[in-house]
Amino acid sequence: MDLSNVSLLSLQTKLMQMDSTTKAFCATLGPQFQQLSTEIISCLIYSRIDVLEDQILDELAWQMHVDFYDTDLTVDKKRLLIKNSLKWHKTKGTPAAVNEVINTVFNTGEVKEWFEYGGDPYTFRVVIENEIIEIPKIYELSNAINSVKNMRSHLECYYGYFICGTFDCGQYQY
Repeated sequence: MDLSNVSLLSLQTKLMQMDSTTKAFCATLGPQFQQLSTEIISCLIYSRIDVLEDQILDELAWQMHVDFYDTDLTVDKKRLLIKNSLKWHKTKGTPAAVNEVINTVFNTGEVKEWFEYGGDPYTFRVVIENEIIEIPKIYELSNAINSVKNMRSHLECYYGYFICGTFDCGQYQY
């Protein structure tokens, strides 16, 4: 049923359709309800993420606590971050959440836990190979990882060449 084209009078019983008061109410309220039915779509936010304007995406990201959201990102990246936000909040503190964030921000990369490369307990590395990453992106990645990793684990190194927090390999932990 298309509510924007429905006549309230047609929804009444035959007896009510003959009543003058009912006819007056339907004539008065009908256009109001039709206008409401066209405006109700603006209440549907999450299901319309793919068509929302940039400013609305920024507000939605703030409301949904997308921790590593940046207003300078492309609209497609913003939409992807917002869509994944609920899932990431559910899986926060797991390597899977860190992997998801890395793949969303950089489209490639993987988490190596300490026991996979012989590191210290409760450390991990994020390896992103064959991609040149500018310094601001490194900080963005670090902030994104810190927002979803568990508190006891520490990011030891990341990037294919193991550029660390001091931007020389090896010792610095976040």
